[in-house]
Amino acid sequence: MRKYFQFDELGTNYRTEFIAGITTFLSMAYILFVNPAVLSLSAVSDLPDAMRMDQGAVFTATAIAAAVGSLLMGVVARYPIALAPGMGLNAFFAFTVVLTMGIPWQTALSGVLMSGLIFIVLTLTGVREKIINAIPADLKYAVGAGIGLFITFIGFQNAGIIINNDAVLVGLGDLTNGNTLLAIFGVLITVILMVRGVNGGIFIGMVITAIAGMLTGLIEVPDKVVGAVPSLAPTFGVAFENFDQIFTVKMLAVILTFLFVDFFDTAGTLVAVANQAGLIKDNKLPRAGKALLADSCATVAGAILGTSTTTSYIESSAGVAAGGRTGFASVVTAGFFLLALFFSPLLSVITAPVTAPALIIVGVLMVSSLGKIAWDRFEIAVPSFLTLISMPLTYSIATGIAIGFIFYPITMIAKGKTKEIHPIMYGLFIIFILYFLFLVE
Repeated sequence: MRKYFQFDELGTNYRTEFIAGITTFLSMAYILFVNPAVLSLSAVSDLPDAMRMDQGAVFTATAIAAAVGSLLMGVVARYPIALAPGMGLNAFFAFTVVLTMGIPWQTALSGVLMSGLIFIVLTLTGVREKIINAIPADLKYAVGAGIGLFITFIGFQNAGIIINNDAVLVGLGDLTNGNTLLAIFGVLITVILMVRGVNGGIFIGMVITAIAGMLTGLIEVPDKVVGAVPSLAPTFGVAFENFDQIFTVKMLAVILTFLFVDFFDTAGTLVAVANQAGLIKDNKLPRAGKALLADSCATVAGAILGTSTTTSYIESSAGVAAGGRTGFASVVTAGFFLLALFFSPLLSVITAPVTAPALIIVGVLMVSSLGKIAWDRFEIAVPSFLTLISMPLTYSIATGIAIGFIFYPITMIAKGKTKEIHPIMYGLFIIFILYFLFLVE
């Protein structure tokens, strides 16, 4: 095993890799509780039960999908990169596809499955790299930042910090409300932990907030901590049952968005973490094809289990900072996700005020890409700005991407830079024009 994972060549050992694996797990363990809350739309009141995914089933699907994805990445690609259902993609799934577009979550799962299958084909054929290279870097950064703003907005809503205001659309909520105060406390604690560089700061912040909620009587104390693994029955295999429902123009836009966001989430994370670990050789990522294949297979597995797109996590950088250099660290992380299956009773204490700080802080981390956009070039600034601002204002990641990708060729042509526009961008321009003409109600 030492030889397979190249311990000696990379200057590492079992102890270091084990610590790295635990560190990565703690840094991303929040997804175990946030993902079920997001996909079940638990913070949205007055919804029919049919629109909500079963929290217990999503918890189990999240843990197993993370374990499978991390194990594949560790064993096949041999990278210290863990996977789990992605933030942003789960928000798009729940708040845009299900809540706004009115698409049943069962059909949305079929869309995730299809995006994963397409992802596998694009990876094996090498087309994926061509599409990535066709889209300008500035728009990629804008999409990431826009998703960050969207997630933060959802966090503020769930916390009760931002509420509906018929006069001006949104307004400040009641800051004396107990649950809102608990969420604000959670934000403050999490910010302090993150500023201090504490590994797993988001997860620890959730734990402290939940404990504070129980001490103040805002959250009911669970009668047990360890329990039986929740059944996957409500979600397992549902993606196959509704596969015939995805062949519509509306679902095409949804699948494209799943694909697009996963494309750049994965690519950005792989390059960033591999570079941090010193694994990039001659400006190339060794075994990149295997890493991308592991990621796309994890998406397919997650969809079958019953969760939104599974993708590589930037939190893996915490494990690399702790010394992780090989895929063995990801194998360790996978083991801890399987162990976490037995702690499902804790789902009852992870209420909206507890998850809201995690959403807000993840949003902060995602908007860091704003500084990389060429704001001094107006033809770039316009589509980039419209992309990122449209997501929270229209409550739709897909709409934000569509607006930005429509304006990009327009501004570039007006600037006389038609040669810089890749033909694929013209194709996307037409697709998103059709999206507005036939899909947006």
